[in-house]
Amino acid sequence: MADIDFLKVHAESNPNKPALILGDNIVDFSTLNGRANKTAHLFSDLGCERRDRVAIMSFNSIVGFEITAGLRRAGLIAVPVNYRLRGPEVAYVLNDSGAKVVCADDDHVEVIDAARPEVKDGRRYVATGSKKPEGWLSYGELMSAAPDTALDAASSGGLGASMIYTSGTTGNPKGAWRPNGVNVENVLQVISIFGLNQTDVHLVCGPGYHSAVAFFATLHGVLGATNVIQPKFEAEGALDLIARHRVTTTFMAPTLLQRLVDAQERRPRDVSSLRALILGAAPCPHALKVRAESVLGQVLWEFYGATETGINTVLRPEDQLRKPGSCGTPVPGQEIRLAGPDGDEVPDGTPGEFMVRNSWLAEYYNRPEATGKSLHDGFFSVGDVAYRDDEGYYFICDRMIDMIISAGVNIYPAEVEAVLHAHPAVMDVAVIGASRRWSSCGEE
Repeated sequence: MADIDFLKVHAESNPNKPALILGDNIVDFSTLNGRANKTAHLFSDLGCERRDRVAIMSFNSIVGFEITAGLRRAGLIAVPVNYRLRGPEVAYVLNDSGAKVVCADDDHVEVIDAARPEVKDGRRYVATGSKKPEGWLSYGELMSAAPDTALDAASSGGLGASMIYTSGTTGNPKGAWRPNGVNVENVLQVISIFGLNQTDVHLVCGPGYHSAVAFFATLHGVLGATNVIQPKFEAEGALDLIARHRVTTTFMAPTLLQRLVDAQERRPRDVSSLRALILGAAPCPHALKVRAESVLGQVLWEFYGATETGINTVLRPEDQLRKPGSCGTPVPGQEIRLAGPDGDEVPDGTPGEFMVRNSWLAEYYNRPEATGKSLHDGFFSVGDVAYRDDEGYYFICDRMIDMIISAGVNIYPAEVEAVLHAHPAVMDVAVIGASRRWSSCGEE
């Protein structure tokens, strides 16, 4: 996938088409191409060499897109940093990734600056907004001095190597590292499955440090489609953007969908342009899907996957209500095993550890032992439990570490939560096991 500079192709074939829209600011493909050249020069002039990492903490922005495009062009690796992290958490990611340059917008320069005492020496810090703490460089000033011509030794600007940090639910976040990027077959496959095309208008509204948010935005850029940017999700504003720009596709987590549906029920907008609202990152309650279809139409898609494993299964719009709780059927090219405690594959209807083998598995950066623990004969597991029905549809039960054992019975909190969530008086729910024992049977 690294042999084609998609941005350059679109800048030459469709230079005046909007590539990015944020508020009243519109950036066409020709302008974005020139800005990407300037950012490639900028980071090269700061001493970055091929495969060096550049960390970015920012809300969604035009500057973020142009930096990412420039990094690809210079053969550098963007490392998005979760903007909810603070202090030692930020320092950990910067140190662990080995980022040579750290960028932050006005909302996050102080967060990064506060973490600097715990960050190893040798980093350069670039402020992308108007706030510039002592010791930081100004992105605007650096861009003014950078040429907009292509680098002499430029990379293709395609989908090369990538690194994105996992949520760290079992400790410190781990860098999911793909040294060879995502191959063209996988990219074309995802584009085909979701029916994405050059005429699409994609709403980028989730946090850009989330792998799926970044991936779908990148796919639309590859196609030469338009990305409409919302800096930070806000339901009323997202609906207004869908109506104003005739948005056709978007990705979001179920929690954002709930807010979107609530807002649409309060004040309906014209969202008839929307044809694919793609869900991921967490299970979506069936009751929410019913509400969503009633106000948005049959536009929901859902996939199961992970930062480490990519997209593994897809549930199509026509199956959303027909298959409650399902995450769909396997994407072509995915080898999926559901393993029991003995390591053998379990029969249909029986929960087992979800393991997958494909051509775009990531490894944990500088963590060979962690990678090794997740791999089982070439199959990668992030610790989820699932079962398959007789039609070949998969259902995620829960995380193995969340399973409750009571009276010798395995109880998956997510399944209990799904039942409670169906009650109209319940907005959200979480089920945990209590440490207290009753009748010597186990957890309550």
